Amino acid sequence: MMKEAMLYKAFPEKKVSCFLCSHRCDIVDSKFGICGVRQNKEGKLYTHVYGEVIAAHVDPIEKKPLYHFLPGTTSFSIATIGCNFRCPFCQNWQISQVSKRKEGGLQGQKLLPEDVVLAAKNYGCQSISYTYTEPTIFFEYAYDTAKLAKKEGLANIFVTNGFMTPEALETIKPYLDACNVDLKSFREEFYKDVCKAHLQPVLDSIRLMKKLDIWVEVTTLVVPGENDGDEELRSIASFIAETDPDIPWHISRFHPNYQYTDTQATPVETLRKACSIGKKEGLRYIYVGNVLGESEDTLCPSCGKTLVRRSGFSISDYKVKDSACAFCGKHVAGVFGPTE
Repeated sequence: MMKEAMLYKAFPEKKVSCFLCSHRCDIVDSKFGICGVRQNKEGKLYTHVYGEVIAAHVDPIEKKPLYHFLPGTTSFSIATIGCNFRCPFCQNWQISQVSKRKEGGLQGQKLLPEDVVLAAKNYGCQSISYTYTEPTIFFEYAYDTAKLAKKEGLANIFVTNGFMTPEALETIKPYLDACNVDLKSFREEFYKDVCKAHLQPVLDSIRLMKKLDIWVEVTTLVVPGENDGDEELRSIASFIAETDPDIPWHISRFHPNYQYTDTQATPVETLRKACSIGKKEGLRYIYVGNVLGESEDTLCPSCGKTLVRRSGFSISDYKVKDSACAFCGKHVAGVFGPTE
C-alpha cells in the first residue's frame, strides 16, 4: 500500500531528499532510495509498504533479544520487506533483501495499524516489536501503529541496525520504549565494505536512545574472520560501557547463511572470550546467544546470585522484586513488569 512518506524534503525539478535513515538519499523523480521501498513520484516521496506485513508472529520478548525489558512476556512481531543494509550474512535475507523496484515481487499481507494492535491484545502480548527486517524503512507504518499501541497500554520495540537519523528517533521517541541495536563491528571499513553503510551513525543512535530514555540492549553477531578479533571485541565492549555499563550486551553465534555459507559457525570459545572481554571492560550484563546453556541467566552485578534463570527463550526462575535483587536488594537495570 502506498502512502506519502514522512521525513523528507522536496526540491525543484521534482527531486527529494530523504532524511529517515543515515543514507540521506537524494532521489530523482521515479527512482527509489537505497532501501528499495521508498520512491519519488512526481516530486513527492512515498512508502510502498505501509500496512503490508511480510511476517507477523507472537514471540517471546527474549527472542528479540531483550532480557531486561518486560522479561517473560510475549511481543507481537511484524515486518515488511526491505532493508537499508546489504549484509551478506543476513538471517532474514529472503525478506530483507527484497525491494519494490520491480512489479510482481514478494507481496505482503494487508494488516493496518489498528489490526496490529488488536491482534497484539487478542494474543495477550505486552508489546509490539518492529523486527525481522529494518523497522526504520517502514517508519510510517511503525509510527502510526506505535501511537495506537501506546494508547492501548502496549509497549513498542525496535529491533534495528541503528542507522536511523536523529530526526527519526526524536519523532518516534514519545511512542518507542525499547530497542535492540545490532552493533555489527567497530570498524568503519567493515560497515562500508560489508554492510554498505557507516559506523558512526549507529554509535550516535545508541547514545541518543540513552539520552531519550529509550531502553537499549545491544547485539553483536560474531562472525569468524570478520569481527572476532580481541581488539575489535574490546572496542565494542568499551563503547557500550562508556555509554552505560548497564546496557546488556548479547554476543550472538553466527551460523552459515545467505552469502556466507562457506564460513564456519562461531566457535563457542570465541564467544566465551568475548564475554570475558566484556566483563573486563565493566559491562554488568552479558549474554551469549544461539548457544543453548551459555550465559543465558541474569546475574545480580552486586551479589552474583542468579536473578533470572533461562533455558532458550523460557524463564524457569525469577528473583527480581520491585526492580531489585531479591537477595541483596540492589537495583537491577531494566524495565520489569508483570513477571515481578
